[in-house]
This record gives sequence, structure tokens and C-alpha cells, in this order.
Amino acid sequence: MILSDNDMQGFSIDDVAEPENIEDVIYTLMVNPNLSTINYFNDFSEMAVSPDSLEEGDTDETGLFELESTDHCLLMTTHAFHHHLEDNPQVATEILISRAARKMLCYGAKPLVVSAFLYHINFADHNGHLIASGAKKGLENAAKKFHLKVTDRKIRFDHFKGHGPVPPTIIISMMGMVSNRAHVTTHEFKQKGNNIFLLGRPSDDIGASEYLEFYHGISNSPLPEFNIDTEVHLREVLLRLHELQLISSASPVGKGGLFFTLLRASFPQNLGFDITTDAETRRDAFLFGESMGRIIVDVAPEKEDEFVDVLSSMHIPFFMLGHVTRGEIRIDDLSLGYTDKMSTGI
Repeated sequence: MILSDNDMQGFSIDDVAEPENIEDVIYTLMVNPNLSTINYFNDFSEMAVSPDSLEEGDTDETGLFELESTDHCLLMTTHAFHHHLEDNPQVATEILISRAARKMLCYGAKPLVVSAFLYHINFADHNGHLIASGAKKGLENAAKKFHLKVTDRKIRFDHFKGHGPVPPTIIISMMGMVSNRAHVTTHEFKQKGNNIFLLGRPSDDIGASEYLEFYHGISNSPLPEFNIDTEVHLREVLLRLHELQLISSASPVGKGGLFFTLLRASFPQNLGFDITTDAETRRDAFLFGESMGRIIVDVAPEKEDEFVDVLSSMHIPFFMLGHVTRGEIRIDDLSLGYTDKMSTGI
């Protein structure tokens, strides 16, 4: 089902039936190719930079490179986005840049520079110029908020009627730096018994999610909840947590929502998780919604008190989800089996 512009404006999660069987949702979504983990390999031949890949499965869309003769590392990431670029290009662009920054911050890198490329814009259509103008405003505002230098921006205008199979799309590349290679934090859970926290506020939001489109068949839904000032605040919190070395891993809640983010963090070490959902949030939205400004971290028990003190002092909302297990996956006391039963495509 494709919603019209009027339908999107009046969209409400209350109009979407909440599934009774959460296990059915999970196994339905697991065959969605958009939820597969894809690792990109970057080959750099510059003499000053030698590629130093993390362990297989550590980087997703992010590449890590050591700088010779220093303790510094460069991180590079590339993201693409087309959702609502035609009707809200500024916010769509800000979301894309915030996603890339959040990914870098999880690794302990401070984002420094960004470049943006806008493709498949219809030069003959006035709306094409509106998209370009809105994307430019989004790029400039996000760069200002995150203290990023814009190194390049290009627009490709296509002379054709309609967009064909490819809608207007923005692609951004971002580079950041970790000052000490030893302080790089990866996304996978490290050991059984660590506590798992959600940084950011859960909400009843399933807009533009893989869950809404793939399970309920509703596409072209509203953008997920997003506030760029919340993203900037989260940036400061993450930098502080990395500085104090209080977190063992960090993952931005992304495609597939919280559940699939947890699953991707579990696979590398064949670990699992035992979590409790938020009673104040719809269960499907809590597990599969893709609202912005949320991070999953795991924390060693001996560091938990200091970790909580930092979050409280910086006034960031957080939620204790549960703990890392030896491999079992449990949600609200329901066992879903073990990670080795799950698809290796996730």
C-alpha cells in the first residue's frame, strides 16, 4: 500500500494493527534483504594511509584506517537516502547526515568533514530545483550543528520526465578521526553479563521503517521522528563516554529498529541478549521503530555507576534494556532461541 500525501499527513500508528505474535514479525523481517549486513571494503593506495581493517563484521558501512607513525585513525562512512527527499529535502538531508555522524560517534570518532552528492534531479521540473535548494539548506544546517567542514557538493540533473526506477537520491560521505587507536569502540557485544542500555527516548513511532513496509505492506509513510538538536546533544554524550572509556560497545539504532540492532551486535561473538520492553511504548514500535537519536551500548557492571552518573549529569534520557547472554535471545521472558539459529544474513 502506497500512501498519498494527504494520507501521510494524517498517518497514525493507531491505524496500524499491533501484531500479537512478535516472533512471527521477527522471522518475517529476517528474510528482508534490506536488513542484511553488508561490509564494504575500501582499498586505498595513498602512501600516507595504510588500510587497517577491523575484524570481519566490525565495520558495516564504515572503514577504519590507521595513519602511519601516529596513534590516530581515520574513519570513513558513506550513506544514501531517498525517503521524502521530494517533499521534505531539508529534513531528509539532516537525517542522513545525523545518521552518518551517529555511526562515527559510536566508534569513538569525532566527525570532521562531509561531502554530499545529489542525483537524479529532473532539471525540467521546478520541483527539482526545490529539492536541490532544500537539500542545500539541510547540508548547511547539519554541518553547522555538528561542526563539519563541507568539502564538496555536487548535483546531477537528469533531463527526463519522471524518475524511472531511481528516485531523487542524496549520497553523503563523511570522515572523522579517533585520536587514539586503542580507544576505538566497535559495535559487537563483548562479554556475557554486561548490561545493555538504550540512550535516547523510545517512542510510538514506526514511520518509514522496514517493519511498516515489509510486514504491514505500507510504503511511503512519514519520516521517522527526528530532532537535530537531540542528535547534537547525543554527540556530546557519546564523546564524553568514550573519553572516560565507560562503554564496551556502541551501535546506532538503525534499519530494523532496536531488535535488529541488538541482533547485529550479538552475532560476531555468538552472544545474545535478554531485554525488557518499555511498558509505556507500543511493543512493535519499541522493537522495530526507526526513530532517530538512539544508541545501544553495553557496559561492564563495574563501570555502571559512573556511566549512569555521566548520563544523569548530562541530562540524556536512557533506558536499561537488560543484559548480554551467552547466546540466548529473550524478550519480556519469551525465549526466541539462540543466535546460531538466526539467519546469517542479518
